[in-house]
Amino acid sequence: MLATPGRLFVVVAGLTLAFRFWLASAFPISGDEAYFIWWGKVPDWGFYDHPPLIGWWLAALLAVSDAEWWLRLPQVLQPLLLALTVRWIWPRLWPDQRDSRDWVALLVLLAPVNVWNVFVTTDTALVYCAVLSGLAWLRATQDDSPRWYLVAGLFLAGAVLAKYFAALLGFAYLVDVLLRRTRGAWRGLLIAYACCVPALLLMGWWNSGHCWTNYLFNFVNRHDRGNTGLNPATPLLYPAMLLYILTPPVMWTLFRRPLPRADGASDRTLLVLAAVPLMLFALLSLAKTIGLHWVLSFVPFALLLAARRLTPRGLQKLAVFFLGFAALHIALALAAARLPLETWRTLGFYPGVVLTFESRELVERAAPGDTLLVSDGYSNAVTLGYNLRRYLPVLGPGSGKARHDDILTDWRAHDGRDITVLRKTAPQEGEYTLWFRSVTIDSFEHRGVRFWVVRGEGFDYPRYRDTVLAEVRRRYYAVPDWLPLAGCYFCERYFPEDKCTR
Repeated sequence: MLATPGRLFVVVAGLTLAFRFWLASAFPISGDEAYFIWWGKVPDWGFYDHPPLIGWWLAALLAVSDAEWWLRLPQVLQPLLLALTVRWIWPRLWPDQRDSRDWVALLVLLAPVNVWNVFVTTDTALVYCAVLSGLAWLRATQDDSPRWYLVAGLFLAGAVLAKYFAALLGFAYLVDVLLRRTRGAWRGLLIAYACCVPALLLMGWWNSGHCWTNYLFNFVNRHDRGNTGLNPATPLLYPAMLLYILTPPVMWTLFRRPLPRADGASDRTLLVLAAVPLMLFALLSLAKTIGLHWVLSFVPFALLLAARRLTPRGLQKLAVFFLGFAALHIALALAAARLPLETWRTLGFYPGVVLTFESRELVERAAPGDTLLVSDGYSNAVTLGYNLRRYLPVLGPGSGKARHDDILTDWRAHDGRDITVLRKTAPQEGEYTLWFRSVTIDSFEHRGVRFWVVRGEGFDYPRYRDTVLAEVRRRYYAVPDWLPLAGCYFCERYFPEDKCTR
């Protein structure tokens, strides 16, 4: 082993950074990433699914380049930057463990998801803001410093502008203050919450003029598709996911000793920051599948909490386990990259892999000519669009997720056009005949996957409006009467005679 943990941290940081740069360059942009990249290409004060920060973030990056590694750069650097921040603040929070800062930083650097996650999501910005806010809040608890509460509040505001899960962190602050019950803590909570007011006002203003899409997507539409109620499987999936994200040794450490060794304010606050959000996700898992990326903002706090419960020797052993687990991830990724694409042919997601890796080849074979090229799904459309460097609309009803295409595409402008649809699945009989003067359907095989090409001549916008768009309005744009509605692009564009209200 290297002479000091500090040197070990430097070497491991360099190796893992090089690995993530390789991942970011070697793997093509996925559908989720491409979806947010198009937000950056057409920046606004808000977007269909989430608050606007990731769109602004990508707009700044796109001003320089649209290369994969560049757009993923904030995520590539994130584990290292957060680990360095933890390494700096750890001895200031817990001087009794000053000598352990390099080991603790290694835990953050080598958390399983941090090893390989280079992909752009709304959680990229959320993790930065939430973790930095939480660390500033921990520092503020030492002396109720208004300056540190202000820092925590500013980053909390950034988290609010990144994703609505920031509310879990804000709620954890409230729980912490209720437990501490000091005048300085209440003042700090007021400072932090006040920082979020401009962000909340901005989001309310934008949503009121854009059909309240954030509210409808996050709190109405995604829960109206028959997936509500208790689910016997999801409560089991959540702890299994935590076992991977935190690793079994960390989970054992957290549950073996229910309270931190010390009972100072920072220890109690750390327990709240780690436990409250993860427990709320546990309650939500009774009815919903908890996404792996949902919990990433709170993983560093759980790792710090585990570190506080370990002896120096135990902390070193845990860091060594993380090193071995990270090496396993890297070895598997390097081995998988050497396999031919057809290796994954028997898996259900293989058609999507082919479309992602072979977008240009597929479009060349589809030979759209001068027609408008579109897709039948949002992920396919944005993936093809990123690789072609031009936007592809989505023809058809689509899904309840990722409907930002409703903002970007005006179907009135395509009335009478010839349109080509590239699909991964066979179209249903008569699916397109109502919308075109004539329709022809072809298919071809590429890399062992059959793709379908629908060529429609003479797009009939009025009929498309009365069938597809009318149903879309009913399902996804029924704004409750109690919300103040200043404007709705969808109804104003296609149904100016009606209001988008329930």
